[in-house]
Amino acid sequence: MKMKKICMLIATASIVLSHAASASDGTITINGKITDVTCAISVNGGTENATVTLPTVSQNTLTADGDTAGTTPFDIKLTECQGSTLGNAYAYFESGTTVDTVTGRLNNTGTAANVQVELLDKANNPVFIGSSSQGAVVEDISSGSATLVYAAQYYSKGSTGSGTVTTQVDYTIAYD
Repeated sequence: MKMKKICMLIATASIVLSHAASASDGTITINGKITDVTCAISVNGGTENATVTLPTVSQNTLTADGDTAGTTPFDIKLTECQGSTLGNAYAYFESGTTVDTVTGRLNNTGTAANVQVELLDKANNPVFIGSSSQGAVVEDISSGSATLVYAAQYYSKGSTGSGTVTTQVDYTIAYD
């Protein structure tokens, strides 16, 4: 019994002393900002949750990797913006289970083969979803409102097979 207590004491001392002997290799400073700015959000004139319906297209229009079709615009309207310092706002499209982290496009969870959905900003540049460098469209909300303009389109990953296309993406409105 006495030997067991001595072993336990030595083991505990070893853990405590080894932790104290380790030195840190660096420091990470984390900065942030909390704002009182907020806006009412609507997508295509509805609520903040919406469905963007792409047109039906022939699989013959999506035969090679990189072919696109069915570009469909949508907008995110910010209204009734309030807060002590109204500056800029933008939508950040978040990475999730439907996002292809290599391409930044949305994977299809429907039945059509070899097709993804690509988001475009107002200048028709691809939005790399989930990336901090996704090319956020920044709009001035100092007047109390703004409209963020985007589009969605089919994007072929090769010879596309017929079927349904379904996907989704979460977004956050960030205030600057």
